[in-house]
Amino acid sequence: MDRLGSRLQGNNYFKEQLSRHRSLMNVYDKAPAVDKDAFVAPSASIIGDVNVGAGSSIWYGCVLRGDVNSISIGSGTNIQDHSLVHVAKSNLPGKVLPTVIGDNVTVGHSAVLHGCTVEDEAFVGMKATLLDGVVVEKHGMVAAGALVRQDTRIPSGELTEEEIAFISQSAANYGSLAKVHAAENAKPLDKIEFLKVLQKKVNEPRSLLQS
Repeated sequence: MDRLGSRLQGNNYFKEQLSRHRSLMNVYDKAPAVDKDAFVAPSASIIGDVNVGAGSSIWYGCVLRGDVNSISIGSGTNIQDHSLVHVAKSNLPGKVLPTVIGDNVTVGHSAVLHGCTVEDEAFVGMKATLLDGVVVEKHGMVAAGALVRQDTRIPSGELTEEEIAFISQSAANYGSLAKVHAAENAKPLDKIEFLKVLQKKVNEPRSLLQS
């Protein structure tokens, strides 16, 4: 019916181009490399020259765009929902800055990381923004909602033992949670529909089941 309606409109019809979402997408001659033990949510987008290490998790709605330079993510790191990771041009003509994120890093929901470096076991809070050339050293922490300006260094050695343990536990928790989500997303559609029907039957009042 839609096609018939378009034809009836003659030259005035609007032709919509549908786009299929791809979690992993090549750009130029660059392709993402994601370890088989990493979790990438179905609605995430990993584009171009992006490497994701073992046990890392890229959550729902994230965009990692390695088009003009590379993005590297180590092992056991979690990039939480709706975060954006990109690269940046430096002050030198024609030069761009990659984004490097180390091992066991936690990046909170809706954070923006742009041409920066986050070393091992660091923590970036929700909705924080890290601009070009920022370096967060090992065990460094960026508070939720913070704006870290260009070429700033967040040093290590400022956290307590409890805060360091919290960062480590956060990475471990997300590693475990990612396995649950990966298993659920791997289920075929027919199995999901069967489980929905079964659950509905279980939740029906006993009087209906006996009638």
